Formats: sequence, structure tokens, C-alpha cells
Amino acid sequence: QVQLVASGGGLVHPGGSLELSCAASGNIFAITEMAWYRQAPGKQREWIATTNGKITYSDSAKGRFTVSRDDGKNTGYLHLTTLTTEDTAVYSCSFEIAFDAYHQPGLYWGQGIQVTVSS
Repeated sequence: QVQLVASGGGLVHPGGSLELSCAASGNIFAITEMAWYRQAPGKQREWIATTNGKITYSDSAKGRFTVSRDDGKNTGYLHLTTLTTEDTAVYSCSFEIAFDAYHQPGLYWGQGIQVTVSS
């Protein structure tokens, strides 16, 4: 059975940086897609970035956030820089995970991680 664990959140000052990670474990054949989201209080969930052969970013993430992955560790990373109070939100990751070469992948979510930007 697959487990997907997110980590790296916390409190940071405006202008600071933070790195989030999501690590999957289990009988994994391949991770075909990694995606990142966030949800601020009182707002709907917002897509941040996706890596699935190429990397795409939302307008709010471009130039400040960077996505990377380590397939040997089944882990994805979201590096946050130049943070402002408007970046305060619960961040989450989703992975598309395949268990063999013949079936469509399934979608799995990590738990939400609080990122608070405050002076």
C-alpha cells in the first residue's frame, strides 16, 4: 500500500525561504506526475506547479517557487523563496503513481502542511 508523507512546513519571516518535500513509499513502479497545491484561509485550493516530463508553474509561483524531484527516493520538492504573508496557506502534494506498465496510474495525496509567513 502506498504512503505519501509531506514535510518541511513551519513559520518563516517575510522574504525568507522554505523547502517542502513529499515522499512516497510502497510497491511503486513509476511516479508519472507530481503536483503541488495550496489553500489559504477562506479561499479555494490553488494549483502551484506540476512536473510530468516538463515543469509548469502558476503565475503566482513563477520566479519564486521551484519544483524538483528525486526519482531514486520517490520524492518531490517545492522550494519557496521571497515569501510574503500572502503565501500563508496549507500546502499539499499529489502524485500519480503507477504500479506496473499496463494500468493507468492512481492519484494519491499527501497530508496538508501549514506554511505561515509572519513577522
